[in-house]
Amino acid sequence: PRAVRSIYGLKGRNGRKPLAICLGDVEHIYRYCHVNVPDELLRDLLPGPVTLVLKRSEELNKDLNPFTSLVGVRVPNHPFIRELARACSGPLALTSANISSQASTLTVSEFQDLWPQLSLVIDGGPIGDVQSPECRLGSTVVDLSVSGKYTVIRPGCALQSTVEILRQKYGLVPGSS
Repeated sequence: PRAVRSIYGLKGRNGRKPLAICLGDVEHIYRYCHVNVPDELLRDLLPGPVTLVLKRSEELNKDLNPFTSLVGVRVPNHPFIRELARACSGPLALTSANISSQASTLTVSEFQDLWPQLSLVIDGGPIGDVQSPECRLGSTVVDLSVSGKYTVIRPGCALQSTVEILRQKYGLVPGSS
């Protein structure tokens, strides 16, 4: 609980805005979420720049987003982050390394102003093309918690390819935003 509060305080983030979780591998999603889509769909989107919102399982720490029955889950396509997540016994609370409402950072030097407030900073390399404006949009966030439907919560950097997969390959229809 203290770590979660620290993240919100450090970012100046609204306490009702949920944190996502980061996992090292797609198969770990089943431990922390109730999955109601085909495994192949998960593997078509992850690892990648997509956050999938699913119903949380009882296995997830109750102090993380206690105000919602849903949780966003990411399996990034960054080798260092995935190895770090695999090395941990549970999911990592995930958020961008910036003050809320500021542009996403892609390198550790871009959030130097936060370093004094952090216990540890590890440079695992850039998490995207620093020259690409799309990389700064963050992940595409899609709610898949309602069977047969998807709802885009944040367009992010992979909207077109994500929606194409959901609609054309899996026949999901847009839900209400």
